[in-house]
Amino acid sequence: MSLRSLHSAASGMQANNFKLDVIANNIANAGTTGFKKSRANFEDVFYEQFKLPGVPDATGNLTPIGKSVGLGTKVSGTQLDFTQGSLKVTEGQLDIAIAGEGFFQVQNPDGTTGYTRNGTFTLNANGDVVLASADIGRLLLPGINIPVNAQDISIGGNGEISYRLAGDTNLTTTGPIQTARFTNPTGLLQVGDTIFMPTDASGAPVVGQPGIEGFGPLRQNFLEESNVEPVKELVELITTQRNFELNSQVVQAADQALQLIANLRRF
Repeated sequence: MSLRSLHSAASGMQANNFKLDVIANNIANAGTTGFKKSRANFEDVFYEQFKLPGVPDATGNLTPIGKSVGLGTKVSGTQLDFTQGSLKVTEGQLDIAIAGEGFFQVQNPDGTTGYTRNGTFTLNANGDVVLASADIGRLLLPGINIPVNAQDISIGGNGEISYRLAGDTNLTTTGPIQTARFTNPTGLLQVGDTIFMPTDASGAPVVGQPGIEGFGPLRQNFLEESNVEPVKELVELITTQRNFELNSQVVQAADQALQLIANLRRF
């Protein structure tokens, strides 16, 4: 029946429209530091079974195939892609990138701990290391304080911070910066501001020192760029648009068939 075709094609249009939203968000954040792109996954839905495979036929032999028709598609979920973004050289002494696995730990306004790959840090009025944001200055955890008169700030791959106070020839060390990782990072919850929150799916965070036991080392004067590849996203955009158009053509064909049926006359 054409009604079945209408519903199947409509599900395809809805799924591709959702995928279009995901692609649009990826492209919009192509320049966002530490952003991780998402991918929309599809799966087919229920099938109407007219004849099951393996049923005995009139001669007693088992039929090698059955007869069924699918009822469309749906979005099974959106999957985060945590592949490493390109590292960009900067002039900021507190610009830090993680070269490998791990997340920076920052304090959210409600006191909970958020996790991010965004390493654009700066100092607040108290000398605390915070994420550089005009909206919310999230403290780096565990808290690190650097005096205002500190000079020649150096951050090692293992997260240790050293600096020299004005008028002092000796180096002072603090830290180290600790990072966290998850068993299933794709299960993290995106809450905006390049912040991820743990869930039951991601597992509990495992905290460690950068560059040790699988944690990625830190790179000072670098920032991790978004892992969005514009060319690939544009290809996905074109493919999604064409799939949407094909489903809309199926809707038109089913509508024409229903119109023919409705216009039948008894002579």
